[in-house]
Amino acid sequence: MKFLIENWVLFAVAFGSGAMLLWPAIKGGSLGGGGSLNANSAVQLMNREKAVVVDVSDAAEFASGHIVGSKNLPADEMLSKLEGAVKNKALPVILVCPSGVRASRLVAATKKLGYGNVQAIAGGLKAWREAGLPLEKA
Repeated sequence: MKFLIENWVLFAVAFGSGAMLLWPAIKGGSLGGGGSLNANSAVQLMNREKAVVVDVSDAAEFASGHIVGSKNLPADEMLSKLEGAVKNKALPVILVCPSGVRASRLVAATKKLGYGNVQAIAGGLKAWREAGLPLEKA
């Protein structure tokens, strides 16, 4: 115990260093939920592997702007309607929402439905716009 008291600064530095190493993973939503990818990687996945883009935004958000060709399955209905919308579970599935938070939360649940390659766009549609990629309005 004496060692801990005399060296509390070292323990504080070690704890702080560990927290700083974990922060990007926590902020990016990649812990626990599953994979996330940037907007440019999503485009490559769409073009090369025919990935299906599922927008989990509500209807109003989807109407204000969405990725060209994406399917709108609002987050609260997505898990029950996904198998009807994406029949081929071997295809990559990309989840997206305005900020990326809802999509990241749904990655693990989507994998439990049998979809093997599911990822969310880190930063959502905001990151998509920042990358200068096109959106369409309903």
